[in-house]
Amino acid sequence: MTAGKSFNPGIVVVAAGRGERAGTPEEGPKQYRPIGGIPVISHTLSGFVEWGGATAGIVVVIHPDDEALFRDAVSHVRKPGDIRFVHGGTTRQQSVLNGLRALEPQAPSHVLIHDAVRPFFDAALIERICTALKAGDNAVLPAIAVSDTLKQADARHMVAGTVPRTGLFAAQTPQAFDFGTIYAAHKNAAEEGRLDFTDDAGIAEWAGLGVRLVDGLADNVKLTFRRDIAMADEKLSRNLVADIRTGNGYDVHKLVPGDGVTLCGVRIPHDMTLSGHSDADVAFHALTDALLATCGEGDIGDHFPPSDPQWKGAASDIFLAHAAKIVRAHGGVILNADVSLIAEAPKIGPHRQAMRRAIADCLGIDLTRCSVKATTNETIGFVGRKEGIAAIATASVSYGNMR
Repeated sequence: MTAGKSFNPGIVVVAAGRGERAGTPEEGPKQYRPIGGIPVISHTLSGFVEWGGATAGIVVVIHPDDEALFRDAVSHVRKPGDIRFVHGGTTRQQSVLNGLRALEPQAPSHVLIHDAVRPFFDAALIERICTALKAGDNAVLPAIAVSDTLKQADARHMVAGTVPRTGLFAAQTPQAFDFGTIYAAHKNAAEEGRLDFTDDAGIAEWAGLGVRLVDGLADNVKLTFRRDIAMADEKLSRNLVADIRTGNGYDVHKLVPGDGVTLCGVRIPHDMTLSGHSDADVAFHALTDALLATCGEGDIGDHFPPSDPQWKGAASDIFLAHAAKIVRAHGGVILNADVSLIAEAPKIGPHRQAMRRAIADCLGIDLTRCSVKATTNETIGFVGRKEGIAAIATASVSYGNMR
């Protein structure tokens, strides 16, 4: 890498093909076929998003007819960030050029070019590629040494000879390049009418670039035929692990003289009230923290600081709804919300159903997934002395399946 040049890689994912060898047209392009319950390309994009190093963004080159399929596929990617699409050309080579052109405004230092139907790469492979780029290589190709004996056939499909496999490698993607260099090579090839290259390393070779080989990954196979997709689906379905997370929350507020308390969004007449910057609904505050905990998004104070005057006296369902929105933005589905109130008074039983309904309405989930319980502190401690009310909340959220 040129001295002083920052490492700012972008990614081009090629997904404009029709995939005729993978089945009938009615089954749709292979990059959108489901494996493990979601489209192939969703797995591919998730791999790059989880790697997190594409600072110049991700451009996906798609067929003009596939916009709806692509939007659905992206909906399965957590935190998709800067994923954009551009329409492809009639050949893979033309599609890559369109992708490079779309990536150019982000001023990438380098680019990784990847086949959408190779969903089983890993971060270690990408890091090997990036290490070579940072060391100064302008073109990097992950590859696997050929292990099978290779035979050459004649026109009659008879063996005409054995091809020595020494020094032979099977090319994989992502193939990575200095952005300006490969972009210029692609444009020059197009101008000269050279549209017969089957991969980008081939264009780099044609342009006179040295191409560095790094160790590929045996699992990083290209899903080409229907049986490949079926085997990938079986592999993922067999190894899927449900990503269900549980978060806990706790809150307490002091009781002061007043005319009622708000608990789980329900106003209950009482000779005391809860002191706090907002409406001091300890139940909703604890449940907000529980939901935020399932996706590592801090706590209620991070999102609604008590020092901010706009939240003075605010209804706490605002906080709870915000936490639910964050959970869903991470791809979560709220499975269960459970609140335990700890108070000597007032009595919670008469209001339990209304509280459950308030939780269900705020979170947009079924009433059967909402629970409210109450207990006293047996006259022990600050709760027992009626100096305050505490709440403990637990939330369970499904984030789909772990990749």
